[in-house]
Amino acid sequence: MNARAEAGPGAVPAVRRSRKAKRRHRRPAGPGLARPEAKGRAFARGFVRRLASGSRKPGRFGRGKLRPSPKGKRKANGDSSNPRNSATGRQWEKAYGKGYLQGYYDGGEGILEARLPADAVFPNVTVESVIAAGIAALRPQGLPLLGPAFVYEELERALTGGIPYSLVRLGDGELLAMAQETVMPAEEVARLGPFLSYAGVNVPDPQARDELAEAVRRASVVGVPLSRKPLFQPLLFKVWQAHGIRPDSVRLTSSTINYSLDEEGYWPKLMSGRRILAVGNAAEPLARALRKQGVQVTAAVGPVGGMNDWERAAREAAGCPFDLALVAAGIAAVPICVRLAETTGKVAVDFGHLADRMAGLREGPEIRR
Repeated sequence: MNARAEAGPGAVPAVRRSRKAKRRHRRPAGPGLARPEAKGRAFARGFVRRLASGSRKPGRFGRGKLRPSPKGKRKANGDSSNPRNSATGRQWEKAYGKGYLQGYYDGGEGILEARLPADAVFPNVTVESVIAAGIAALRPQGLPLLGPAFVYEELERALTGGIPYSLVRLGDGELLAMAQETVMPAEEVARLGPFLSYAGVNVPDPQARDELAEAVRRASVVGVPLSRKPLFQPLLFKVWQAHGIRPDSVRLTSSTINYSLDEEGYWPKLMSGRRILAVGNAAEPLARALRKQGVQVTAAVGPVGGMNDWERAAREAAGCPFDLALVAAGIAAVPICVRLAETTGKVAVDFGHLADRMAGLREGPEIRR
């Protein structure tokens, strides 16, 4: 028996509703569950699921770019040429803004709130003012950094008096190399430092790690980063603790001291009347540029093939006559400078990408400091 007969005489036949009509029929009522909000929640849930699954095309707006509809119309309001105006872009901005505010609280006011006494309030006290007061109280515990003028005077005395002197600098590259299997696994070092192979260390390389630590112990002055980002000062002191290097046993300056000496005009004074040796991948162009300025460059040693090649480069450089060696060899510059100063009794400086700048070359990816 068919459905009409089963329903009995006079029954109204059932009408097949389209899927669209069924969805309209099932739409929840009430302002709290209105269709636009429900659709937005569904979009957000789906978007997050696609991101979590690693999908390269999150939804119909693949990679945040809108595709034209068959009629040539855009699927979202605004200028679709700008991903920020797409639905995906707006979702990203909203999520980013919310996360930024929460992170700003967690990293500042949240820390302060957890440490303030519960029986008092402090009107007009900001995180900045509390930090300033805390730094003032901790100032006696601070280790002094040698400024550009002081470093210049030391370099001048060493050059004039024939005193061995090595100035090295540490950035995130050197610190990550020293962190291998001491502060973090080598795999984590490789993930955080994809530039390390360019800088001269192929992770894992425990020999390079130990050679860097030994060079830091023996250097005359060590430039350290001022940045408090995770891979800079925080990592510096973790690495030194792991290697048994006491911060108060090292004479410190800023890791950008090479640039500070340049900005204050000290390099021409230091080079004047002295025999200069250029070492590193930019040694030849640096030597040419300095010679054009009347500087007496006796030799150029390079290129240097990273930490696996530093001893050869140091031996070759030690055989050249010089008073001041400018070493621009990435991470390998640290042990090269120390070895040159110790074996020749001369002055060696970790010159960094200042060599590229002086040579008129396009600077490569600097090891950040």
